Amino acid sequence: MALSAIEQRVSDEIGKRRDALLSDLKRHVGLPTGGFNEDAIEETRALLTTRLVGLGATHRIVPAYPKPDWLIGSKAGAYAPATSVCSRLGTGDGGRVLICGHMDTVHDPKGSFRELSVAPDGKTAVGPGCVDMKGGLVIAVAALEALEACGVPARWTFLLNGDEETGTYHSERAIRVEAKGHDFGLALEPALPGGALAIERVGSGQFMIETRGRAAHAGREFTKGISAVTKLAECILAVAAMPEPERGRTFNIGPLRGGVATNAVPDSAAAWGNVRFPDARAADEMGAMLDALQTPADAMPGVVVRRSFNRPAKPLTAETEALALRARGVAEDLGQALPFEKTGGVCDGNIMQDAGLATIDTMGVRGGGLHTPDEWIELDSLVERCQLLAILIARLSAGGSAALS
Repeated sequence: MALSAIEQRVSDEIGKRRDALLSDLKRHVGLPTGGFNEDAIEETRALLTTRLVGLGATHRIVPAYPKPDWLIGSKAGAYAPATSVCSRLGTGDGGRVLICGHMDTVHDPKGSFRELSVAPDGKTAVGPGCVDMKGGLVIAVAALEALEACGVPARWTFLLNGDEETGTYHSERAIRVEAKGHDFGLALEPALPGGALAIERVGSGQFMIETRGRAAHAGREFTKGISAVTKLAECILAVAAMPEPERGRTFNIGPLRGGVATNAVPDSAAAWGNVRFPDARAADEMGAMLDALQTPADAMPGVVVRRSFNRPAKPLTAETEALALRARGVAEDLGQALPFEKTGGVCDGNIMQDAGLATIDTMGVRGGGLHTPDEWIELDSLVERCQLLAILIARLSAGGSAALS
């Protein structure tokens, strides 16, 4: 169907805001929210929630839930970002829309990659987090403001967390609670290449393999020692034989720790890793494979396995497909293409759908180079994806423009 008169007004209103959207993006990209940088995350929170409260939302802070202490980056007493929940649901019979966005990035807050740089032709820009997901945050707030400016009622909650890039351990419970009270979920991850919408995702988990041995002098008493590093190497080789990428099952080991000196037999070592799985059955089977590496408590050398498969797979469900088709309908009415694809990435959309909420999770801007110093955004997508978001939210919401069509 074609855009209604009120939807066209919303679209035109957003089109007038191109310069404001770019200015807002520059401001947010300039706030280095990677590495749990408290000052930047809290400034970002204040900027966004102030605007949402200005639209009539109530703002509630959900304290951070503690995460397992064996995960990389876990430090006692370290800053753990709370979750902001801004709601303006009102009353009515229409859908309640949960919008989920993360303030954190993967970029080093002390690094040299710190600001948005627009290309000479004005078509693209490069900057830390510009697509993942500062661009998504910028367009979502602007979409809600445009609906308000045009007098289009909408029922929404905007959830902002600061730990998505590190596993959503602090905010997972808040997301699950909010998902239960809504009808539709929209996450602001960047669009897939070509502007595609992700309709199916794998699941993800973290694990740690820790080995223990017996320390000894490497020259005088080598035979009395038992190397934890050697045992860890055996475990790593065992894990290396586990992946079945053709079945969507991968195991990847990254950071390693072991030993303190070359002339001492190491008595402890550890490795951290990540798994990706296509469904719950695969997750259980892969978890059992890792658990099988563990030894009895009194074994020497010994192995302890810790794991947390906290992001379930996000299969294509009838409810999610129906929501995706509604988004495609909006895109087509706007003259945009919205192809569907699968992806091996994970995000908070996995958690939202696992909590029972029909969710589409690549509603953000177009670009590429995620998690690299070449991260870039297609600047036309600021307006185009903002229009898509606004009209979709209106059609899903009580009293939205679908009711006025």
